[in-house]
Amino acid sequence: MNRSIVETLIGALVLFVAISFGFYAFNNGDASGSGQGYEVIAEFDNASGLVSGTDVKIAGVKVGTVLRQALDRDTYFAVVTLQINDDVKLPKGTSARILSESLLGGSFVSLEPGGEDGYIDKGGYIKDTQGSVNLMDLLGRFVFSSGEAE
Repeated sequence: MNRSIVETLIGALVLFVAISFGFYAFNNGDASGSGQGYEVIAEFDNASGLVSGTDVKIAGVKVGTVLRQALDRDTYFAVVTLQINDDVKLPKGTSARILSESLLGGSFVSLEPGGEDGYIDKGGYIKDTQGSVNLMDLLGRFVFSSGEAE
C-alpha cells in the first residue's frame, strides 16, 4: 500500500513537470510566421532539405527562418520566402546558399551580405542563389571517377 502511494506521487510529479515544460515551450517558442521581421524571396534550382522553420543564418548566426516554398511553374525553380529579423538589414547584392548542417542531414540558408549601396526592401528579391548539393551524389561521383583515373 505504501509503495503505491509513492508511485502515484512520482507519477504526479512527472506529469506536472511535463505539463510545465509544454506550457513553457508553447509560450516561449520561436514560431515561424509570428509577424516579427520582413519577407524576402529567393529562387533556387534545388531546395532539397528546406522546410518551413529552417534557419536562415549570416556568419553562423540565426537571423531568420524559411516561411514557405512554392514551385515557379514557368522556370521550375523553388521560390523560397524567407522571414528576416527586423534588426537585420540585408544590403543589395546579398547572395543565398543552401548548406548542410552536418553529414547526417539538416540544411539551412546561408546569406552572404552584398557590397552594393542600399538595402533589399520588404518583399524584395535575392538574385544570386545557389541550391543545395546532394552529398550522396557527390560521393558517388568521387568513388566511381577515382577508379577510371588508373
